[in-house]
Amino acid sequence: MDMYQNPYMGLSGITQEELGFLQQATASLAENQQKYFYMIYSGKRKSPQDILIFTIIGFFGVAGVQRFATGQIGLGLLYLFTGGLCVIGTVVDLINHKSIAMEYNKKMAYESFHMAKMSN
Repeated sequence: MDMYQNPYMGLSGITQEELGFLQQATASLAENQQKYFYMIYSGKRKSPQDILIFTIIGFFGVAGVQRFATGQIGLGLLYLFTGGLCVIGTVVDLINHKSIAMEYNKKMAYESFHMAKMSN
């Protein structure tokens, strides 16, 4: 992929850290595999703004929504039944929403990489 045609720059809320991670992760893929990776990854990825919105919903409404959205069902249930760990866990998640998104996106990149590697 050409630097001027970098499709990752179009992803909502992408950080330099995530961009560098994706470029390094996909460097060994052929061009058609990189396109397939992008197609899969862009569908699974959550932006930090999405996680922030889910966390705010969890703060004012149903605690744990942000954890359910990132596939952390156990933590989501724990937050749900404890009121976001007595609101403290939800406040911590409000502060750390970017790292929660990055952790989730790395998992999705790993899955997407293996799917793209298996294509062709």
